[in-house]
Amino acid sequence: MSNTPRHIAIIMDGNGRWAKKRGLPRVKGHEKGAEVVREITTYCANHPEVKVLTLFAFSTENWKRPKHEVEFLMKLLEKYLKKELPLYQKEGVRFETIGDISPFSASLKERIEITKEETKNNEKLIQVLALNYGGRDEIVRAANRACKAGVVLSEDNFDQFLDTSRLGEADLLLRTGGEMRLSNFLLWRAAYAELFFIKTLWPDFTKKELENIIDEFKKRERRFGGI
Repeated sequence: MSNTPRHIAIIMDGNGRWAKKRGLPRVKGHEKGAEVVREITTYCANHPEVKVLTLFAFSTENWKRPKHEVEFLMKLLEKYLKKELPLYQKEGVRFETIGDISPFSASLKERIEITKEETKNNEKLIQVLALNYGGRDEIVRAANRACKAGVVLSEDNFDQFLDTSRLGEADLLLRTGGEMRLSNFLLWRAAYAELFFIKTLWPDFTKKELENIIDEFKKRERRFGGI
């Protein structure tokens, strides 16, 4: 099997701890983390093999965080999308989302749709932000779609009802920040992904570290249940 890292998925963990170590408010960690998103997206857009970059930006569980932090994250996302549009165009990045964005504000949903529309013809990289996303929630919503359509589900046809149906299988799943769990991320799509858990906090993560991880990924033997 080919060890091409076509689809890289990242759990961007450690923003809050990065800020705390420096005596800063947690929101400063999120601001720095957004800068790293820009660097990693640019790197992937110019990588000859990477075609999809899925980033876990806001989970279904993140609503449990303090209200002021959630509000800041929503404003940061809207600001980020507006600011990054020129970069998306320059680097040929198509913006997509997965998850249920219905609870978001009207202005944020509008910004998301504008960004999708403006970048829909870009072809170098698909950058996917997982927003109000949970792997179990995705599976339940997919099952409900299938039921509504009167479809008897199988492994072969279930895929078409998922948020991630257009993205293909995740090849490399990386989590920063030292925790070693999936935290309800891409439970279906990452069934055979190669997993990497690193201690680096997301605001300190660099394209050089990702390059080293890709090199390690290529050395792994991927058998997909075979010999």
